[in-house]
Amino acid sequence: MMDRTSLGGMLRAAAVAAMAMIVLAGCRTNKEVPGDPFTPTTGPGLVKLGPGDAMPDVSAAFARKTFYLERAADESLGWFQKPSSKQWFPFKNQGTQEQVCTHEQAASSVVAFRELLTNSANAADFSTKFFEMFEVWQSVGYTAQREVLFTGYYSPIFQASREPDARFQFPLYTRPTDLVSDPVTGQPLGRKMADGSTQPWPARTEIEKSGMLKGTELVYLESQLDVYIIHVNGSAKLIMPDQSVMFVGYAGKTDRPYFGLGAALVEAKAIPKNQLSLSAIRRLYRTQPDLVNQYIEKNESYVFFTEYPGDRWPAGSLGTRVNEDATIATDKTIFPRGGLTMVDTRANTFTRGLVEYKNFMFDQDTGGAIRAAGRADLYMGNGAAAELLAGGQVANGTMYYFFLKPEFVAQFPLPAPKALKPRPVTADGTTPSKANTAKVKTKTAAVSDSNEK
Repeated sequence: MMDRTSLGGMLRAAAVAAMAMIVLAGCRTNKEVPGDPFTPTTGPGLVKLGPGDAMPDVSAAFARKTFYLERAADESLGWFQKPSSKQWFPFKNQGTQEQVCTHEQAASSVVAFRELLTNSANAADFSTKFFEMFEVWQSVGYTAQREVLFTGYYSPIFQASREPDARFQFPLYTRPTDLVSDPVTGQPLGRKMADGSTQPWPARTEIEKSGMLKGTELVYLESQLDVYIIHVNGSAKLIMPDQSVMFVGYAGKTDRPYFGLGAALVEAKAIPKNQLSLSAIRRLYRTQPDLVNQYIEKNESYVFFTEYPGDRWPAGSLGTRVNEDATIATDKTIFPRGGLTMVDTRANTFTRGLVEYKNFMFDQDTGGAIRAAGRADLYMGNGAAAELLAGGQVANGTMYYFFLKPEFVAQFPLPAPKALKPRPVTADGTTPSKANTAKVKTKTAAVSDSNEK
């Protein structure tokens, strides 16, 4: 899984921590409410809603469906088709061990949703059939009102070179042979020594200054900050000097602790708390690179990368391609992988600020600072425009998961995987417009390799 926080990594654990204080002050009443969005959840993350509970506005979510939602559904189906996905099911509520869903139920839910999405005559028809067929589970959030704090993340694009020169001097490294990870969860366990023992990895500063990774360089970036941003994101699109494109993704990390750059710069009074953003950090780096590098080095965690095909970029923690406006990142110890969700919050826009956002999404990603039922990240796309949107995405709301009622599961079997030709990809990493407007058939869901073996 990726060692990624928000706003391309940085804002989930850093800027959000500062901005959330303002947002939450406006959302809370004088009445005390339990918890905060950054406190790890120890009990159940989901509560099942019954006939007397208020249900989410699925009609509004249906009305704003896009191609990306259909594609995200197919990505989840491809993941469920892999035998390795079964290891995460049946999924049970943390603490109580109450069963939330089986693998068959979760997979069939995506199949049924895909068909309802295509065949419903209108939003009212969809809503009626949906609630007849689906169970509704809600995140417990972090307040008595079950609120969740929604932030945003994006996929960065950088200039880079496969060979070092005067401009490109800061490398990303491939996965070392002595890096030890849990074969099921991918959790880093340490470094395998010559005598067969496993020891903790050294911190970032020692790794970079010792030259211990020399010879395993994958690609070179323009600055230490560029490298850091890619480390906390877990993936990037890189433009070479000859305009060729390279896509890199997460290949593992050390077992050292993560340290948030943005929060550290605020604490050091290098950036005012109410002005913290990735753009502000970049401006500071241009004038005081040594200062920013000093705090970058405090992040002991170190991430390794591999090159992968553009049709899989950007990939989430399931190994599937994440889709803007359709992929959500959550804590996978609390919420089930790959399933259908709905968020009811406010989303950032370029011209209108935060606007009402009721949207179906798929839980296909996670991140280093997402460790609570009261936190979730919305994927905003790639590049500079998505960075701006992600930077302004801070809003409370509610979050729901949907699973077919047991009596409907057998009617929507998971289709057998079929070998499909890779989706065509343009130079900017997106599918061509024809592919973007074509109907995607459920029975031919794409299958991609998974990072979670």
